Amino acid sequence: MSYEAVQVISLTTGVRTEEARALCWDHVVAWVPKLKSWRPVTEVGFKHAKFAIYVWRAVRDGGDTKTRKSRRTLELPKLATEALRHHHTRQVAHKLRAGEAWQDHNLVFCTSVGTPLDAANVRRVFRKITKDAKIGTDWTPRELRHSFVSIMSDQGVPIETIADLVGHAGTSVTEAVYRHQLRPVITKGAHTMNTIFGDSRHG
Repeated sequence: MSYEAVQVISLTTGVRTEEARALCWDHVVAWVPKLKSWRPVTEVGFKHAKFAIYVWRAVRDGGDTKTRKSRRTLELPKLATEALRHHHTRQVAHKLRAGEAWQDHNLVFCTSVGTPLDAANVRRVFRKITKDAKIGTDWTPRELRHSFVSIMSDQGVPIETIADLVGHAGTSVTEAVYRHQLRPVITKGAHTMNTIFGDSRHG
């Protein structure tokens, strides 16, 4: 089973690995204008303009997310949508090949016979990716979530919005956990003034 899609989803949405592993196809939804509602892609397919995922579950005791605030709905960027569309096609093929051996848990990310992914499997595949990219094997899938925060911050997304996206109860948690990834907003004033009045070093 290909693990490409889980890497793309983790990087482009910032979901936790435990949330991605618990994602069901019923929680991958498309916006249907005629119905004015979100409908599962298993029902309406991928020929739509807007998609989202319901991050309402996680691989934890009881199956709930880390906190109540962690339950969120995230619109998907096109890169993630395409990854899921291709992943769904590949999964259908795996299901046909597996035949009676297939165990249908309705999971988006699963083994070649439909069973839940083990965290160790995800880590092993991720390390192979980083090894092939020649950046070492000390990385973990959590780095994708860190990268998501870095990208959002670098693009000027407010800390409050980043906290909502990654499912934190408040900005203090985001600032504490991702302090190295967050772009220092305090430099904004200096950069702006340099742009308006010119950089004195070049005067």
